[in-house]
Amino acid sequence: MTAASPAPKPRSATTVWPGESYPLGATYDGAGTNFSLFSEVADRVELCLIAKDGTEERIDLEEVDGYVWHAYLPTVTPGQRYGFRVYGPWDPPAGHRCDASKLLLDPYGKSFHGDFDFGQELFSYDLAADDLASGGTPPQLDSLGHTMTSVVINPFFQWGSDRAPRTPYHETVIYEAHVKGMTQTHPGIPEELRGTYAGLAHPVIIDHLKSLNITAIELMPVHAFMHDHRLLDLELRNYWGYNTFGFFAPHHQYASNRHAGGAVAEFKTMVKAFHEAGIEVILDVVYNHTAEGNHLGPTINFRGIDNAAYYRLLDGDLRLYKDFTGTGNSLNARHPHTLQLIMDSLRYWVLDMHVDGFRFDLASTLAREFYDVDRLSAFFDLVQQDPVVSQVKLIAEPWDIGEGGYQVGNFPGLWTEWNGKYRDTVRDYWRGEPATLGEFASRLTGSSDLYEATGRRPSASINFVTCHDGFTLNDLVSYNEKHNEANGEDNRDGESHNRSWNCGVEGPTDDPDITALRGKQMRNILATLMLSQGTPMIAHGDEIGRTQRGNNNVYCQDSDIAWMDWSLCETNADLLDFTRKVIGVRKKHPVFRRRRFFEGKPIRSGDEVRDIAWLTPAGTEMTPQDWGTGLGQCVAVFLNGEAIFAPNARGERVVGDSFLLCFNAHDRVQDFAAPEGFYANEWTAELDTADPTGATDLVVAAGEKISLPARSVLVLRKTA
Repeated sequence: MTAASPAPKPRSATTVWPGESYPLGATYDGAGTNFSLFSEVADRVELCLIAKDGTEERIDLEEVDGYVWHAYLPTVTPGQRYGFRVYGPWDPPAGHRCDASKLLLDPYGKSFHGDFDFGQELFSYDLAADDLASGGTPPQLDSLGHTMTSVVINPFFQWGSDRAPRTPYHETVIYEAHVKGMTQTHPGIPEELRGTYAGLAHPVIIDHLKSLNITAIELMPVHAFMHDHRLLDLELRNYWGYNTFGFFAPHHQYASNRHAGGAVAEFKTMVKAFHEAGIEVILDVVYNHTAEGNHLGPTINFRGIDNAAYYRLLDGDLRLYKDFTGTGNSLNARHPHTLQLIMDSLRYWVLDMHVDGFRFDLASTLAREFYDVDRLSAFFDLVQQDPVVSQVKLIAEPWDIGEGGYQVGNFPGLWTEWNGKYRDTVRDYWRGEPATLGEFASRLTGSSDLYEATGRRPSASINFVTCHDGFTLNDLVSYNEKHNEANGEDNRDGESHNRSWNCGVEGPTDDPDITALRGKQMRNILATLMLSQGTPMIAHGDEIGRTQRGNNNVYCQDSDIAWMDWSLCETNADLLDFTRKVIGVRKKHPVFRRRRFFEGKPIRSGDEVRDIAWLTPAGTEMTPQDWGTGLGQCVAVFLNGEAIFAPNARGERVVGDSFLLCFNAHDRVQDFAAPEGFYANEWTAELDTADPTGATDLVVAAGEKISLPARSVLVLRKTA
């Protein structure tokens, strides 16, 4: 059946030209605006122009080409608020949910105004009932005034000489950050700019990142997102932002300029500032689901425009949604117009907003054709062939919650991946779990077991130990259990198996020995991360020991629980100095950022010196038997800086210093012997995690014994 429509309005006096079906959305060309909307299911579509006083002017879109409804309005300029009303079948058992009483947001909207009030007017069923009104028509309550509106933007911007840094992966160091959390409490940022794009682009933030030798900032979701009604009722908010409803618009609440379209220009200005500093901007994007949620969610855009096209519906009951994400729905990446939406969005952020790459949340969902994750899916094909998207950084979170969703190592050759196995292995190694040495060796050297078979290089492994999801680095060494009571779910939310170790006391302590051990453990993890082959990523605040008080799921904590505490720059100045130092070691020495995997072969025929060698604490090479013995917590690895076979960008041979990395994850002191023979005659210590800043003046001759403190890393550089 077709849902009853609001009373018809007189034909608009606004001048209407036929316009074009492409591009989709609202496109201002300097004179007027073209409007275009896809809906295969619609019988009729109205463009609704919303005046500042909230009144509405409706215009029938009479031109339809390939299910795309369009018109050009020569008098409409930037700042105009608008929406759509779609007339068509209301038939949930058949998967259709058209409801013309709902003012619908533009799926291609580049800016939005207002807010959602979550009243009955947003829903196409009676909130007091227990079902979704599968029979009869939905309540005819107009959502205008209760929902956001789309806004026409001015697309023109003075980019000047802006250039993408295009930092090679093997030279990349990623810093994951939250726009608000990074800037909300910084004393050096003007109060009116805190929590905004302008605040993030402030020189104090950029100088901090440059001092760390960060090359890319990865922003948690900045696409327009909704705060869940349930969280608002609990006086919480969707802090992380993984609840997108607009894939083309920067989230307006992160803009200091809240005027119509102001977020767009402010975001561009931020990107320009980062590029001037040589820092790339990577976006965490959420194309796997939308904010409309499950069958009981509000109708704000996709659901009312073409439910069956945009969403994966449950086989056998089209009223319901397939949910591979745990959020209530999954976008239907099998449909050509949904695929077009995703690809158009990606290109827009590269071409118009100048971003440098994307991290795809729950990327396995996008690769599901019928049910299973498929490396030959249409989505991967489109990305591979796209001349714009294929040339930026593409980072997959290679899992979702569906069956077979864990796909670490299985993405196509163009992609890099958050390496969850790296995270788990490094956590286990430093908390003293047994029998992890072989796995640890593989992760330290770039995870060739995961990536080499698909033609990828070590940089395909995005190495991380902490990120937004889970404990901070400080909390990883301070808590055995999650403490999420503030989230209002009785501590049921969040991961329960964290591979963490509190070093003897749960949470804060004044015990100097435990405090010292926690500091050393943080340095051990940072050193391991930065000296591993692959692309390292650290989470914002880990360089200064940020804590979330044991909360490992701060998705709803828009508060000081989740924000950066910049006073820690002084409190934990030693940790900040250490982080700068260890990233500096990585930057200076090419053996830690090789473009190709180690081969374990001699440099020349008959030469005993190889590109890598694993050594026992006695200074002898590991045998197959050694890998299975109790040596698992103590090991050394020789990295040959004279055996880097891949040339640099100019085709020149890369030669650097050679290093000996000594790892002691044991709870007691371990003697290591500097290897004799062809390795080196003398070693000079470059970094020692036993010291709060990593400082050391140790010089070791070949064959000399080194007493390596419990739970520490010593980095030795060949000097003779």
